[in-house]
Amino acid sequence: MIASKIPATVITGFLGAGKTTLIRHMLAKAKGKRIALIINEFGDLGVDGDVLKGCGDEVCSEDDIVELTNGCICCTVADDFIPTMEKLLARDNRPDHIVIETSGLALPQPLVAAFNWPGIKTQVTVDGVVTVVDSAAVAAGRFADDHGKLDAQRLADQGLDHESPLEELFEDQLTAADLIVLNKTDLISVADLESVRAGIAGHLTRKPIFIEARQGEVAPEVLLGLGVGTEDDIGNRKSHHEREHEAGEDHDHNHDEFESFVVSFGPVNDPAAFAEGLKSVIVSHDILRLKGFADVAGKPMRMVVQAVGSRIDTHFDRPWSKAETRETRLVVIGLHDIDQAAISAELTALAG
Repeated sequence: MIASKIPATVITGFLGAGKTTLIRHMLAKAKGKRIALIINEFGDLGVDGDVLKGCGDEVCSEDDIVELTNGCICCTVADDFIPTMEKLLARDNRPDHIVIETSGLALPQPLVAAFNWPGIKTQVTVDGVVTVVDSAAVAAGRFADDHGKLDAQRLADQGLDHESPLEELFEDQLTAADLIVLNKTDLISVADLESVRAGIAGHLTRKPIFIEARQGEVAPEVLLGLGVGTEDDIGNRKSHHEREHEAGEDHDHNHDEFESFVVSFGPVNDPAAFAEGLKSVIVSHDILRLKGFADVAGKPMRMVVQAVGSRIDTHFDRPWSKAETRETRLVVIGLHDIDQAAISAELTALAG
């Protein structure tokens, strides 16, 4: 790695893997290192950016956080990401390190390849790609990590005769990784964790580094300073789309399989009952991810809501500012044809 280049770390991982939590821990222990963040949201509400802006750390000022909310970063590289990088590099107070948090639905490969863009390649290098894995979700079979069983199911059921977009996306994020963080290890047994590790490693031709984490707690010196220069090796980490394109197959990467919408309503009267009620809504509508903020009646602070499957996490992060409207706002992400009207009505009813 050329010493004069600014190192950039790409942090990827499926919906709810814990990317934002990992970054918050990293910033809290950055020891004065000036880190610029580029955050790519899937959906219309920049929840992750708001969470990080509320961290209150000196290396987490609003000037150092850039949100890309116009779509998947891997689909808008030329129109969105490249101009953002150019503006960041033109600043007088250039960062010591750049951290890019991709959307949970983004392919890392096009993003990494963009670092070979003229004007960027001479100034920035990809220090490494970090893929965060929700170990508990994988152990519970959220993704098909046994291809033999999957193929058997396809033979028995004509409705399973094609690759799941979720499975392809998960595999592509792993294929791009230099470092794989097996997160949420406190939620599963040692045996299940080893099964997850072996299952992932068994499907990779490359041998990335594996580490384990609880609640996204990984030391900055482990995440930063890998010195890989991944942009020079991205040709060896092709996504499903790239391999199928080379084979002459017609396969577009898009997000038609996913839908995202925002639900806004008034204050929540009973936060505990609200969180419990979210579980039934999520399960009944097969919601992949739910995140946002709740206005709790009588509380001066806003409540962060994060849900992956039926696992719900809530906490109060900061007081509402005078400049913002107090309301409950939730981003819902699910598969295509999700019933937006029914979900909106059920979530609103939970407010009490």
